[in-house]
Amino acid sequence: MAELSVRSVLVTGANRGIGLGFVQHFLRMPKPPQWIFAGCRDPKGQRAKVRLCSDLPCVGSAEVSDPASIKAAAAKVGEHLGGSGLNLLINNAAILKVRTLDAETLEDMSEVYTTNTIGPLLMAQAFLPLLKKAAQGSPSSGLSCSKAAIVNISSNGGSISSLYAWEIIQSTSYRCSKAALNMLSKCQSLAYKEHGILCVALHPGWVQTDMGNSPGQVPPTTVDESVQGMLKVLSTLSEKETGAFLDWEGKVIPW
Repeated sequence: MAELSVRSVLVTGANRGIGLGFVQHFLRMPKPPQWIFAGCRDPKGQRAKVRLCSDLPCVGSAEVSDPASIKAAAAKVGEHLGGSGLNLLINNAAILKVRTLDAETLEDMSEVYTTNTIGPLLMAQAFLPLLKKAAQGSPSSGLSCSKAAIVNISSNGGSISSLYAWEIIQSTSYRCSKAALNMLSKCQSLAYKEHGILCVALHPGWVQTDMGNSPGQVPPTTVDESVQGMLKVLSTLSEKETGAFLDWEGKVIPW
């Protein structure tokens, strides 16, 4: 199976967990992307697992809940790329508030929704010109992640049909934000198809990260396994899958 091949990629939430895993896997590829942009809220913060700015063209704070930060990041990426476009945007940044339904608050719901749903919306809007440029410069006639794509990292916790692991963790604000992200992904796929941009929502699995860990429960999937699986899936996607909701093994998840 062909390995994913892109000239440029941007990953949000790249200072730890799945986002950092994506960056590390891209760097280890036999033919890594020429440009790997690592975006995170606080690249020099105490929770960062690596000081990305010293090794990669960091796009700054890239706070996905701050429109000004997003616009500044898009401008910085555009400067680095020169006349070429951005092939792959991976909207990975997300937050989780562990609450029961009765304990959910306006503040928590608003904060989670802003980061997990509005953030990917604003990121796609800001980077759309660069994604269009990449698509226009590609010799390929179909859709693919190597040409131009938006990948929204979602969760099966946002699947209304399955409502996965409700007995373990309710986190209604997180579930609602991911259900909304799935709808956003579908809308993006319809709006951006004419521009040659593939859009997909991807569930990474229940992964051993700061967000995925919970008391008394050990997630079954490592970051390395999840990212490796997702990259394999991304390498196979075409116009047939744009707008789909898939997991890290390529299986379709019910809405």
